[in-house]
Amino acid sequence: MIRGLYLGRFQPYHLGHHQVLKQISKEVDEIIVGIGSAQKSHEVENPFTAGERVLMVTSAIKEFDIKHYVIPIEDIQRNSLWVSHVKSMVPPFDIAYTNNPLVIELLSEAGIEVKQSPLFKRNKYSGTQIRRLMLKGEKWKKFVPESVIEIIDEINGVKRLRTVTQSDQE
Repeated sequence: MIRGLYLGRFQPYHLGHHQVLKQISKEVDEIIVGIGSAQKSHEVENPFTAGERVLMVTSAIKEFDIKHYVIPIEDIQRNSLWVSHVKSMVPPFDIAYTNNPLVIELLSEAGIEVKQSPLFKRNKYSGTQIRRLMLKGEKWKKFVPESVIEIIDEINGVKRLRTVTQSDQE
């Protein structure tokens, strides 16, 4: 049995993530999705809480019919200890999927097999771009799974994002 780890912030979970996880689900028997920067929320770059992101990912990947775990992982701001921290938070895994150069280096130094995850229309499916569209009141829903739209609507996520960009300075 092969268990793979896929890491991301998922701010929000979008169709690019969805396609990557779909591909990974064909290569492994179980998937662990690590929700990075779990301690962050209510910020322009990180508007959603860890719990909201767990809900987004869990609801979206049900369709893959693969055993999965979705686990929040807080940042520790100490790269030399980061891999140990991640390993203490998630079930044992055989391979990690990421495109982040620092994460690739840290995992590789720890002797963990790393495979770069396939990028799916990265210029189109980007959390930064989706948040920008939300802020401008433009069409963002076509970039995320239907279940994620429902969650963002339920929590008034667009309103929250717009609120956290405001300043009390006139």
